Amino acid sequence: MASRIGTLIPAILAVGLALVVLAPLLVVAGRATGFALGPADWAALRFTLLQALASAVVSVGLAVPVARALARQTFPGRGALITLMGAPFLLPTIVAVLGVVAVFGRSGLVNDVLRLLGLGPVSIYGAHGVVLAHVFLNLPLAVRMVLQGWLAIPSERFRLAESLGLAPRDLWRHLEVPMLRAVLPGAFVVIFVICLTSFAVALTLGGGPRATTVELAIYQAMRFDFDLGRAALLAGVQFGLCAVVALLGWLLVRPAPFGAGLQRAPVLRQVGGWRRAADALVIGLAAAFLLVPLGAVILRGLPGLAEMPDAVWAAAGRSVAVALVSTAVTVMAALVLALGVAHGGRGAGAMDAAAALPLATSGLVLGVGLFLLVQTVVPPATLALPVTVMVNAVLSLPFVYRLLLPEARVLRADYGRLSTSLGISGLAWLRLIVVPRLARPIGFGAGLAAALSMGDLGVIALFASEQGATLPLVVQRLMGAYRMEAAAGAALVLVLVSFALFWACDAWGRWYASA
Repeated sequence: MASRIGTLIPAILAVGLALVVLAPLLVVAGRATGFALGPADWAALRFTLLQALASAVVSVGLAVPVARALARQTFPGRGALITLMGAPFLLPTIVAVLGVVAVFGRSGLVNDVLRLLGLGPVSIYGAHGVVLAHVFLNLPLAVRMVLQGWLAIPSERFRLAESLGLAPRDLWRHLEVPMLRAVLPGAFVVIFVICLTSFAVALTLGGGPRATTVELAIYQAMRFDFDLGRAALLAGVQFGLCAVVALLGWLLVRPAPFGAGLQRAPVLRQVGGWRRAADALVIGLAAAFLLVPLGAVILRGLPGLAEMPDAVWAAAGRSVAVALVSTAVTVMAALVLALGVAHGGRGAGAMDAAAALPLATSGLVLGVGLFLLVQTVVPPATLALPVTVMVNAVLSLPFVYRLLLPEARVLRADYGRLSTSLGISGLAWLRLIVVPRLARPIGFGAGLAAALSMGDLGVIALFASEQGATLPLVVQRLMGAYRMEAAAGAALVLVLVSFALFWACDAWGRWYASA
């Protein structure tokens, strides 16, 4: 079993993964109506790039002072605050949008305050609303990435700086700026790609000629015009965008020039005076921006529970089933690929590239290709849930794989020869060696995959009928029908189930690792 996982099975899985990603793209290329984009298509392309650029710049720009403040200040509840500030990234996108609307929408908190001051209301819909929602969703990710960069600076560098009596501005110049030069390009590229493929935000807050993304244009061509050739052309454009950005990210990202240290946790100089007050203000504003919409979802969702239609519970059951099955497929595939790459040898690089291939596409692009592939054989609505399971598994696999790969390499180095000498193989090898040693990243990765799958609103929007909708699609339809109370209640159910799945998987991993 161990030898097969090291060679044959991962290779077959990598080939299958590449086919699942590339076959729909080939179908898209074959159905595209030429290579000429119309004026509306060019407008969608420009808006897609501009909103992704603005969202990434604002998210990364705001993350720097927030991460710096968190890195150099200690206070009671700091760890809990960092955890809570990361909650929006795990939120289903449609729920996050609902929270932003609850705060900045027509009847939201901000407009209530403006009315009390005698000022006119502001609108959340349009380009600025799309950027605002993207910043709300991606600022936590940017903060965690930049904060990790600060924590990765060896503590010896800070001790040396303190012994030399360097001022905060000298620390910024000699330690922090080089770290940011290494970390920020990667954070920018990741958030830029996420914003390129963010369908639910544009569907809910965008629309119209001036606020239509390429993915929203694909959806409109499929669902409203049923122009499959134009949808295929736009899907090819979207894939090209993601592939180019992913390649640029690979070329731009460079390691920080600090080398290794003796300790992993740095000892940062605690600043006081006006700098401490400024850090407190930055942390407070960031926490309010990220947590108030989440609180608004909860407060508005509680009364809305009584307004929900019966379809919500059926959709919740479908979403849970999709999440559980896609998570199981994701974890098993990611584990096999991670063990195969960690085994090394011929083909390890190709398997690693295959595991990263889904990052160059999106759920909607894959959905268009699969729709074109099956619509001549069976009604697409009959395959809505299986296709959603497959696409969710494929898109979640790179994240789970990256979580497992470092631990799999350590496992291979520490226990590979010992397992062979003791004759441990097959299911015994998985049960006694692999799962106990990788339980923590497996549990966390499974929780992340389950939460992402629960909140997916991409391929299901193309395939599902009225009777086959998942919970995020039901929430979006309730919002589109202006049944905001019912939508808030359904969104609260979606949040609770998503976090429950994440917590259960992560808790299992921590429990199994310590058992």
